[in-house]
Amino acid sequence: MNARLQHVAVARPPGSDHAARAFYGDLLGLMEITPPASLQSLGVLWYQISESSELHIFVEEPLGQDRSGRHFCLAVEDVEALRLRLIDAGLKVAADVPIPDRPRYFVRDPFGNLIELTTIES
Repeated sequence: MNARLQHVAVARPPGSDHAARAFYGDLLGLMEITPPASLQSLGVLWYQISESSELHIFVEEPLGQDRSGRHFCLAVEDVEALRLRLIDAGLKVAADVPIPDRPRYFVRDPFGNLIELTTIES
């Protein structure tokens, strides 16, 4: 069986459209796409990650602060430049156990979702 990741879905609280767009669109540079008409009344935001994968950010009442290791990872062209941009924006960016040829950092979005950022060097 061949499989590919089509999308990842994360939660955000009601009324957080601006914060979501500022983080995912402005800081991370993802392109927002229009969700299907059948979902637009739900307030879901969709972002294109690659030609074949998306990020869906749905509205959900906060359930408490999640401090687990659950996360998704975005591979970017220059993780160091992105790390500096996030720090300049006042976000806490943390390094973790190194992986050869994959420098990586972790950041939480404005809603507490954990995101790994990396550059695949080889």
